[in-house]
Amino acid sequence: MGHIICIASLKGGVGKTTTAVNLSAAFATLGKKTLLIDCDPQGSATTGTGINKRNLERTLYDALMGKAPIEETVLDTGLENLRIIPSHGEFFRAELELLSKSAKEKILRNLLVPISDAYDYLIIDTPPSLGLISINAITAADSLLIPLQCEFLAYESLIQLLRFIRLVKKTLNPDLRLAGVLLTMYDMGEKTSHQILRNARNHLKNAVFDTIIPRSVQLREVSGMGRPLVLLDPESVGAQTHLELVHEIMGRISKTRVKRDA
Repeated sequence: MGHIICIASLKGGVGKTTTAVNLSAAFATLGKKTLLIDCDPQGSATTGTGINKRNLERTLYDALMGKAPIEETVLDTGLENLRIIPSHGEFFRAELELLSKSAKEKILRNLLVPISDAYDYLIIDTPPSLGLISINAITAADSLLIPLQCEFLAYESLIQLLRFIRLVKKTLNPDLRLAGVLLTMYDMGEKTSHQILRNARNHLKNAVFDTIIPRSVQLREVSGMGRPLVLLDPESVGAQTHLELVHEIMGRISKTRVKRDA
């Protein structure tokens, strides 16, 4: 089965979707068959891969509601090895409509089982909340990647999220592992960035990725261009750090599997 990575944060604007899109594209450029799953009602990951949301016939919403097989929602992105399950505006209704379904926390997990073998990695982008959609995404995942913007309010929300994850792991997904905490929007010229980095490494130790995503105008601007930065400008710092992140993630997953099989 493909390895499922959920990218989650309680705070918006931390680079969550930017990470999801560029990480997925980076996996794909390395020859890994990758599926990006857009669980955010805003559909920003869908837009970020060049999909016109107005032309969508089937979305993740249709699969979650049982209106279409999950296979019919998967679209090509134009990038070899990268496909996407898109989302658009009607997905806002999913949170409420899922409440009436049985085993409502595991619907996404069950949907992904028959298609996960076709991919090496499945990346789930989530809304900045702890609602039922996020619970589904975390429950479906093998590992969790948490973007941490280099500011104090983001650090406070990280602590809340880690507590919630422990609860989900205990009750719904005992095999869930923390892939790592990813520092984003790091500015070498700001004292706050240095302090957040120091605090994170002191308190979270090896849970923090070595890779750090810098504050980047390019990363911010390309989000609306429909192409990941790793394609538009592969030599840029923003693109290179996401490629470094891919290698670090694969290394961590490999070590985890060795420990588990030992």
